[in-house]
Amino acid sequence: MKEVKPDQQSSSSKKEQVEAMFDSIAHKYDFLNRFLSLGIDKGWRTKAMKALKGKAPKRILDVATGTGDLALEAMRVLKPHEIVGLDLSEQMLSFGREKIKAQGLDGKISMIKGDSENLPFADHSFDAITVAFGVRNFQNLEAGLREMHRVLKPGGQVAILEFSKPHGFPFKQVFNFYFKNILPVWGNLLSKSSNAYTYLPESVQHFPEGESFLRIMKSCGYQSVSAEPLTFGTCTLYLGGK
Repeated sequence: MKEVKPDQQSSSSKKEQVEAMFDSIAHKYDFLNRFLSLGIDKGWRTKAMKALKGKAPKRILDVATGTGDLALEAMRVLKPHEIVGLDLSEQMLSFGREKIKAQGLDGKISMIKGDSENLPFADHSFDAITVAFGVRNFQNLEAGLREMHRVLKPGGQVAILEFSKPHGFPFKQVFNFYFKNILPVWGNLLSKSSNAYTYLPESVQHFPEGESFLRIMKSCGYQSVSAEPLTFGTCTLYLGGK
């Protein structure tokens, strides 16, 4: 699997580049998510949380939490006792804490800076683990998935949302044109980033989606894995148990 970094010319690690990139676009991140996805991303998050409802998780870890959108949706749908959001970017976390405080949930949702490949939690700490559009940014995909598996309780479940590529005509052609020509221009312009929204389609292009990702999940210890394409295959919901 080719490693795609925000700046392929830089000698710094993918992890360092991803942290710096999200720090730089944090001020526009929520707006751009709604604007560039036409609001569809909100429905994807709801779908993912409803998939966990049967497990009734009481303690949830949201990896690559960003500004906390998925953590907030998890609290709304699942009503757990506690959610811990973890992210590399302190700027993203800062905006997330403001949103959580505004909803009076700072006693229920905590946001901490941390590395998905070296989670600061004991084995079997969480009933469920969620990730929305974050595993694609892991420096070492398998290491991150194994760490999540380690801190997941036996019987627990992971729910992962990630971008994917539609294959049916004509949506494949429309999506590819939008993703490669329109999204990078508007995303970089509005975020004032030189590469964040150029990196996005590149990283999606090289991500091992569908059955390939399920095989990786299995190799990292997950059981009963499944993949459900959403919105003509532009996003996929992956589930796995322990």
